[in-house]
Amino acid sequence: MIGTLDSKTPPGPLDQKWRNHQDHSRLVSPNNRRKLEIIVVGSGLAGGSAAATLGELGYRVKCFCFQDSPRRAHSIAAQGGINAAKNYQNDGDSVYRLFYDTIKGGDFRSREANVYRLAEIANNIIDQCVAQGVPFAREYSGYLANRSFGGAQVSRTFYARGQTGQQLLLGCYQALCRQVASGTVKMFPYTEMLDLVIVNGQAKGIVTRSLRSGKMERHAADAVVLASGGYGNVFYLSTNARGSNVTATYRAYKRGALFANPSFTQIHPTCIPVSGDYQSKLTLMSESLRNDGRVWVPKRKEDRLTPPNEIPEPDRDYYLERKYPSFGNLSPRDISSRAAKEVCDEGRGVGPGGRGVYLDFADAIKRLGVETIRERYGNLFQVYQKITGEDAYKVPMRIYPAVHYTMGGLWVDYNLMSNVPGLFVIGEANFSDHGANRLGASALMQGLADGYFVLPNTLPNYLAGQMGKRPPPDSPEFEQAEQSVRARIEKLLKVNGTRSADSFHRELGLLLWDKCGMSRNEQGLREALRKIPELRREFWRDVRVPGDEKDYNQSLERAGRVADFLEFAELMCTDALERDESAGAHFREEHQTPDGEALRNDETHAAVFAWEFEGENQSPKLHREQLHFETVHLTQRSYK
Repeated sequence: MIGTLDSKTPPGPLDQKWRNHQDHSRLVSPNNRRKLEIIVVGSGLAGGSAAATLGELGYRVKCFCFQDSPRRAHSIAAQGGINAAKNYQNDGDSVYRLFYDTIKGGDFRSREANVYRLAEIANNIIDQCVAQGVPFAREYSGYLANRSFGGAQVSRTFYARGQTGQQLLLGCYQALCRQVASGTVKMFPYTEMLDLVIVNGQAKGIVTRSLRSGKMERHAADAVVLASGGYGNVFYLSTNARGSNVTATYRAYKRGALFANPSFTQIHPTCIPVSGDYQSKLTLMSESLRNDGRVWVPKRKEDRLTPPNEIPEPDRDYYLERKYPSFGNLSPRDISSRAAKEVCDEGRGVGPGGRGVYLDFADAIKRLGVETIRERYGNLFQVYQKITGEDAYKVPMRIYPAVHYTMGGLWVDYNLMSNVPGLFVIGEANFSDHGANRLGASALMQGLADGYFVLPNTLPNYLAGQMGKRPPPDSPEFEQAEQSVRARIEKLLKVNGTRSADSFHRELGLLLWDKCGMSRNEQGLREALRKIPELRREFWRDVRVPGDEKDYNQSLERAGRVADFLEFAELMCTDALERDESAGAHFREEHQTPDGEALRNDETHAAVFAWEFEGENQSPKLHREQLHFETVHLTQRSYK
């Protein structure tokens, strides 16, 4: 069905590829744009910026979100900042250095051309957002301020205290509102995409369900853009918003779109530890805190219950500074997370259950003063105090790694189009830019680069050949897709078992965290691949979904998403088992250096693993896109 995966990477020097590609792409004239209709699923930074920009260009856009407003998209939770190589600090930054740090941070498992384009566009994003009025922090001189993030030795992260994602989303939202008011964009809140419609091999629409009324609708378009975020909630406990899910991308996968690198999930080292079984999500403490906070645990196991301020300096192990002196507390997320797990496994973890490490601001407060720390991170300290009851100005924060971001996603080419013509995938929903580990402050960068600058320039190349080819919503393909959705909902409601969908989700999450979390091994992955189908069969025998489909029914929403997670989890573990190496956040215990770092296998695994759905209860088919490195040299990643 699918031949060689063609990334459609343009020829020529790396720093000229994007410009040359734009110069030779087809265009759609302004008078024809209003004849074309585009569906955008998702209204976070990627989807919202794409919808606003496409509307500004004159296309007719339908934008769907399951929240009551785009302002509630999960993008607001990205607190720490957004990267760009402006080099305002005059500390040696450049587009190339941002590109190289991103490639290296992802452990050399991403496309050079896509990553260089991202680094190149980043500076434009800052200019765009400043023009929108985003209140970035500024120096006394008036210049935009920068701070450092993990995996970099320069200060290139622009920020708005600890609420950068929220402020960027408000800028994006006002641009979107302008287009809604002008009539080019129509918003569909409280609406969930439940299937993708393929007509003559091309993506031509979606089937949706209103979360308020239960009404099913068919929407036809000339192209479909998925900007539905990541799948981190497959672990149940994660830093993602409660509603974040895999449904849109997974239903597209079942319609023929390839799912790439699903095992590449990021564990963030700076989260508030789990405190009880009652929790439904975890809270992120921004990586920006590691600029001024020092990470440590007691050197002796017997001190782990001693109040931190009573442990003298010689008895503290600042383990990141000890192990990675060049980067210290700003070591990349995957490395910092595994280091935290290591000291906790040794019995030196702090807090309930011994699953925590300290993030201490005492030195920074002594050096800079409490008001400077309050100015930089005040709202983060407030969040921490509300959740834990502890004042981090007086005692160290307690943090522990948690699932945060997913580098895997639907496979896309250089144009951000999947292997299904007409289906474009942007932001966290695609796999394209981060490899096996995402550097901090790059999620906002990718989402806005895709939405504001990349997609509006690559989509016309496809749309130019689609004039007059939009099918009517009553065509057989739409009918079949809607019937498929109705049958699935009916099946869920008919089970009438004894267990809630959440109970199955929690059990799945614990299994994945144990077998496919911060570290994986062959035995554990094979065990997970035995247990997940058993759990899925039990779900379809014993799940209880009260109510009906013709009304507001959150139990039905949750059950549909958990059903998708139960299938997707198997694909995720299959990918982790097939990738017989360690790379970035994918740490196979069988493949590590003598000092415990990830050991890649570049001879056979320097590739994107893209999976094709082969049918229910059938093993997926693996396709590989070989990664070619012409500018950077493959080296053992080191932050020491």
